Order: sequence, then C-alpha cells, then structure tokens
Amino acid sequence: MIVSHYHSAQRGLTRSLRIAIVADLHNEADEALYQKLREVAPEFVVVPGDFLNDAEHKDGGLAFLRACAALYPTYCSIGNHERKAALPDLAASVSETGAELLDNRAIFRHGMWIGGLSSGWGEGERQSHLAKTPPPDVDFIDDFASREGCRLLLCHHPEYYEPYLYEKNIPLIISGHAHGGQWHLFGHGIYAPGQGLFPHYTSGFYDGRLLVSRGLCKTRPWIPRIHNPRELTILDLWPQPTR
Repeated sequence: MIVSHYHSAQRGLTRSLRIAIVADLHNEADEALYQKLREVAPEFVVVPGDFLNDAEHKDGGLAFLRACAALYPTYCSIGNHERKAALPDLAASVSETGAELLDNRAIFRHGMWIGGLSSGWGEGERQSHLAKTPPPDVDFIDDFASREGCRLLLCHHPEYYEPYLYEKNIPLIISGHAHGGQWHLFGHGIYAPGQGLFPHYTSGFYDGRLLVSRGLCKTRPWIPRIHNPRELTILDLWPQPTR
C-alpha cells in the first residue's frame, strides 16, 4: 500500500483540512490501513463507494466504517457494488456504524458542503464490466452545485465527470471505481469499467478538480493489480486567498 498526497486551495474555506480518501475497499480492510490512517491523522475520512462487495460480502466493509468512525468523522457514498448488494437496510446498517451515508444528499460539516452522488441504477439494470454506467440523479447534481461555499462531491464513477459534472459549478470531486486501470503499464492504466480499454481517468487530479483514487482492493475481483499498488489517498485543503 502506498500513501499519495495531493493538495488544493479552495474558495470558501476558513481553515486548512486534511482528508483521507478510502476508495474501493470491496469488503477488505486490514491493520495496515488503520495504521496508515493513524499516521496521517486526517480531519475526516471519505469513502467514495464500493466499501461493500455484495450481499454476502459486506461485514468487512461495515466493520471498517465502524472502526474508522470511532477515530474520525467518516462520510461515504453509494457505489455500484452497494447497488449490486441491494441491501434493504443499507442506510440503517451504515448509520449503526457511526458513519454518515450520503445518498444523493449533502451535509454541512467542517466549514464545507460534503455531498454524495449515488451510482445510477434502475429497475432491471445490470451493472457489468462492459455495460455503460447507468446515469446518476441529475436533480441532485443541480441542487448541490447551487449551494454556497466550498463544495466537495463524492462520486464513485469518474466516467460521470464529462457528461454530468464538467459543466457544473462543483469545484472538487472525489472518485474511485477505476482501480488505477488495474494493470499500470508504460504510464497508463489498461482497463476500467465504464471507460473500457486505456481509460483516461484512473488516478490523480484532472482539471484541478476531479481526484481519482486507485483504491484499496487487492483484486478486481480475481484479476491481480500489476505495477499498480493499493493506494490510501490524502488530500490537503487550504483556503484560497481572496484578492
């Protein structure tokens, strides 16, 4: 596991903040992750989807939220694997851990708006590696973009950026899902669901506003990562000076 550090100046902030990004756990968490979190000492932790894997493999993800929320304020959004799990009690299960589930809604914490854009889903939808990602709730996007002050959006799918988020007034978006392209060769990821071969959005900052974490799952679910270590992503924010 590596720890990657990024930074950004944001309008509307009144103080500096350190955020830990725990993406794509897929029900996997170990002591090494907790140790890294203690070392970096974030102000709060965000989990942009896929903390569960499916209905049978969920206890590890919920246990992580419980342990993490006991240490730091923890906010999570819904990814395609939470949709796939289709748990009728997901909101209650997350609430019992002490973490805050942001299902197409936003809250004001730490002097900023933190929102969660849930993975699109519909009756009869089937999320697959080759299928196009279902669209998200665009009503929530418009509502969130209209909020005053600093805004941070958890959005599991980086492929939502161009069609749904690029033209919106959302200064900071945090994603996962791509697993760093799974195999990272010659400076490029090889494949990501929703983007296909040689995906564009796999890790790091894009346009200074979309930050994609490589995530922490060891496999997808059976394909090993190559030249693409698991990543705990740290984002340091500070107030943008006014002129």
